[in-house]
Amino acid sequence: MNWDQIKGDWKRFTGKVKEKWGKLTDDDLITAAGQRDQLLGLIQKRYGLAKEKAETELEEFTRSL
Repeated sequence: MNWDQIKGDWKRFTGKVKEKWGKLTDDDLITAAGQRDQLLGLIQKRYGLAKEKAETELEEFTRSL
């Protein structure tokens, strides 16, 4: 699945995002609003991940959908 599809149906995917990254709050997901870069930054912040690691996890997540 590509990111445009996720962004277009963001509300449907927020549950899956929270399953994967439970530390993200509802406010975080509202802030991200389907924006990949925003979500990436929030994952880095909440989990203390390096950008490369967060990128890898997000890429794996989108492929699994």
